Amino acid sequence: MERSDHEVLDDETPVNPSSNPTFQSILAARLTRRGFLAATGAGLATLAAGRLAGERAVEAQAPVPFPPVKASNEDKFVLPPGYKHSVPIRWGDPLFPGAPEFDPQAQTAAKQERQFGSDNDFIGFVPLPRDGASSTRGLLGVNHENVRPELTWPTWDGKAERTREMCDVEVAAHGFTVVEIARGAQGEWSVVRDSALNRRITGATPMVIRGPAVGHALMRTAADPSGTRVLGTLNNCAGGVTPWGTILTCEENIYNYFRGKVAASSPPAVEKLHQRYGLTGRGRYMSWGLYQDRFDLAKEPNEPNRFGWVVEIDPYDPSSTPIKHTALGRMAHEGATVILSRNGRPVVYMGDDARFEYLYKFVATGRYDPANRAAATALLDSGVIYAAKFNDDGTGEWLPLVQGQGPLTEANGFPSQAEVVINTRGAGDLVGATKMDRPEDVEPSPRTGKVYCAMTGNDARKPEQVDKANPRPANKFGHILELVEDGGDHASTRFRWEVLILCGDSRDASHGAYYQGRADVSPLATPDNFAFDDQGRLWVATDGMDDTLGPNDAVFMVETEGPLRGRALQFLSAPTGCEVCGPAFTPDNRTFFVAIQHPGLVDKVTYASPGSRWPDNRPDMPPRPSIVAIYREDGGKVGG
Repeated sequence: MERSDHEVLDDETPVNPSSNPTFQSILAARLTRRGFLAATGAGLATLAAGRLAGERAVEAQAPVPFPPVKASNEDKFVLPPGYKHSVPIRWGDPLFPGAPEFDPQAQTAAKQERQFGSDNDFIGFVPLPRDGASSTRGLLGVNHENVRPELTWPTWDGKAERTREMCDVEVAAHGFTVVEIARGAQGEWSVVRDSALNRRITGATPMVIRGPAVGHALMRTAADPSGTRVLGTLNNCAGGVTPWGTILTCEENIYNYFRGKVAASSPPAVEKLHQRYGLTGRGRYMSWGLYQDRFDLAKEPNEPNRFGWVVEIDPYDPSSTPIKHTALGRMAHEGATVILSRNGRPVVYMGDDARFEYLYKFVATGRYDPANRAAATALLDSGVIYAAKFNDDGTGEWLPLVQGQGPLTEANGFPSQAEVVINTRGAGDLVGATKMDRPEDVEPSPRTGKVYCAMTGNDARKPEQVDKANPRPANKFGHILELVEDGGDHASTRFRWEVLILCGDSRDASHGAYYQGRADVSPLATPDNFAFDDQGRLWVATDGMDDTLGPNDAVFMVETEGPLRGRALQFLSAPTGCEVCGPAFTPDNRTFFVAIQHPGLVDKVTYASPGSRWPDNRPDMPPRPSIVAIYREDGGKVGG
């Protein structure tokens, strides 16, 4: 997700006005019922200080698959002994024969459209050929979430409106890249620049709109009076790979791209909708509205409604048109992880990454037929989207967001399913979904089917909002939830839930950290993106460790099953000022990819004085977001 501490606008400002219960109150009650909190309400500080010491013996000498690295503030990439890494591609690298090399002093939109984009986030690896399981050649699908103007423009003072050319470059640096890569003899990876499959999708690439919202009045603009087509995808954060080999990319914090105010002649419902989605008319990219009418709210009040969706891209077909699937709802999408239900229906798990927002899933109406790949994308056009409600007894419900059911009626502002999906947040408010602490990645384990949810944190919770049963009113460190769908079926409408980890440093009682009673852990905070290895272990990338625990962001391996359950071991430490995103394994687990986003982004940063110059480490180059490939020197599996 976007780092908010360096932005014009705080992307984590709560905008949920509903009185729905918060997850912290439910979490506290749940922990109390399990006997984790003292009846006197002493809270998680008591728990962390040792209340769980007798609950389970800590295996101080438990074997480790790698020596955990130490938390670090060094401006470099740190791995355990025996591991190496390569940087196959970075911001500005050419993607096509004849494309220009990166020159930060002379960047243009035309150049950027043929180069790797900025602020890479989600990574999806799909093998070549398509129906194989190759781990030595494949396609990376990579999101480009942001452009950091302060690290992009050598002459920009950080205050003035940016020029048309600057804005055009920024539009071109957003979006998505498909790039073919190949593994070398020593485990390193490189780009296949002459691949016919390489592709750049930007903030101006034509896309089609499908699902319940297509053609609706709220989706129509002067440039697209039919409400069926849109230019570009923006703020692409996490995503997912479908069983049929396409990639889902998610549009997250779209409020930053629109300038001004809605005209007084616009229907009041439009302004109210924008308020629920945090659109204030100010943000990092408000200069775009000076040159393109679609980003000016006074001229095109409906344009924001055409963003905030899940977009499907076929990496194997560079001529294909990306699809915005409105049936999956509109929100600050963080992740869209697909798994099949017992009867073969695609189920998509999603988080709405903002304070006090909701956890969702989508269950398709149709079933996936592996023999009919061409029909598979239609599966995401029809189905039911659900919002999660967590009960304090450890059970939960998936509440359907279906027009005409419960409070989702015309009288309440939902005359059709189009309004439900365009205003998914408002629908979640009405049905009574549980307010969460910034739900980000949601990933089912391919081995157990259990679903893991990253709650990155929520320090906006005030003391007066809590009582003895609400253990962490200012949740700086975040936590990880574990859900088990009833009957093991991902299409189920009920689930059970547990807390896997309450993040923080268990050595500091004030953090209220909980690692299943373990002490042999590396302190973890602000979990963001997930990946599973072939042994069912959860790999957690972080975003905001430096603002909470102090060290640079990192990746941790977390045990989810057996006697080591809850153990977190730090696997890497990343360069200064970055967040770590997009963890992904090759099928053979011998390569582990991560995305390093906005290295060098520290307080009061300027182009001339960044917090890092990784990965080039040259005085004439800015820090560059990059993809990193990690592998063992002996060729074994990452993580052992």
